[in-house]
Amino acid sequence: METVVEKNIDIPDLETVMNLFGYRDQNIRILEDALDVKITNRENEVKISGFDSKVDQALEIIRKLLVIAQGGDTITTQNVQYLVSINRENMGDADELPLDFVCLTARGKPIKSKTFGQKKYIEAIRKNTVIFGIGPAGTGKTYLAVAMAVKAFREKAVSRIILTRPAVEAGERLGFLPGDLQNKVDPYLRPLYDALYQIMGPETYLNNLEKGIIEVAPLAYMRGRTLDDSFIILDEAQNTTPEQMKMFLTRIGSGSRAIVTGDITQIDLPGDKKSGLVEIQRILYNVEGLSFVFLSEKDVIRHELVQRIVRAYEQYENHGQGKKDKDKANR
Repeated sequence: METVVEKNIDIPDLETVMNLFGYRDQNIRILEDALDVKITNRENEVKISGFDSKVDQALEIIRKLLVIAQGGDTITTQNVQYLVSINRENMGDADELPLDFVCLTARGKPIKSKTFGQKKYIEAIRKNTVIFGIGPAGTGKTYLAVAMAVKAFREKAVSRIILTRPAVEAGERLGFLPGDLQNKVDPYLRPLYDALYQIMGPETYLNNLEKGIIEVAPLAYMRGRTLDDSFIILDEAQNTTPEQMKMFLTRIGSGSRAIVTGDITQIDLPGDKKSGLVEIQRILYNVEGLSFVFLSEKDVIRHELVQRIVRAYEQYENHGQGKKDKDKANR
């Protein structure tokens, strides 16, 4: 039978205490509700009371949150919820945090992995020539891929960054969009522009774009080329056909690396078309030099509601009509 106990942890300064507790104590309330403990602060000493095992769990989570604060980051409700979830499922090493530094943005903000799935993704990018990052929206697949590309470019490991996407007509036809071809495909490429713009800074980004050091183009522009000494990212790869996927992967030249990202639950191809990203998992799964990393709703780093939405869609896809529709689309 468990006993009720109280344990304390000293925090060096008021600023760290405020960071830990969060706006209107929202961080601590999440922890209290999840573990059924009471957490208070007096003169920089945090007191945790409740059943013995729950207090120990809360203490361990608070220690991990303090590591985040010591790294100069703001503790968010998302940090707390994630640590609570991995504690509940016994995921990850007890003393480990999923913080893996990638690079700094133009404004000096550090880009780090925030979940164990993201950490595994970054480690796979470091170790392999071709990486497939597959998972739902909001897991940081594209942003971390772009950050790793910028890091490789800054370290002169590659001389070019090439970002590409299939220009699939998801609800609108290209012919009805205004402007020339580049204007028509720009909306499809906007997330890639935005990530580069933020990480490199506007002046550096535009300067490298004008020199051709950075190339952002539709997937169709890759045909017939050999891409040497480049860091290449294929985004939204679930909307490639098997032929397009093969074409892209055979463009990779000497000294190049490639990341392919996509979400197989958001395929916009016509119903009679197979997804190249779905098919490639069966073809290349055991090929040396490449890695598949699968992210889940636990790795979603947007609003917590996005996690619940992704989870609801997964349940729908795995049961009833959603599974039937998915199977039909991938035949």
